[in-house]
Amino acid sequence: QVHLVESGGGLVQAGGSLRLSCAASGRTFSSYAVGWFRQAPGKEREFVSAISWGSRNTTYANSAKGRFTISRDDAKDTLFLQMNSLQPEDTAIYYCAADLWPNIATRARVRYWGQGTQVTVSS
Repeated sequence: QVHLVESGGGLVQAGGSLRLSCAASGRTFSSYAVGWFRQAPGKEREFVSAISWGSRNTTYANSAKGRFTISRDDAKDTLFLQMNSLQPEDTAIYYCAADLWPNIATRARVRYWGQGTQVTVSS
């Protein structure tokens, strides 16, 4: 079992930046791939980005490429998502996720979820 807790969400103006964090506890964090999903009001939860154990591989949704950067600090059992050039369409609840690679990129295959953190981007 992996317990995930997100932080760092908030309200930001369009063009601004936020850095999300996800603190993990439980089973060995470093052995899992971890990632981020988001869910906007009235929409399904969608994949944003993921990073494999050892940071060997990363993957991004097209909407995140060039603007978001995922990273992890295995010494601190923490996952990060640096989000730049935020736009109103990025408004959503952002969820941290953990599972094996490449299952981490498919919502239905992810076993471990955090509770989410709200990101709101005003125009």
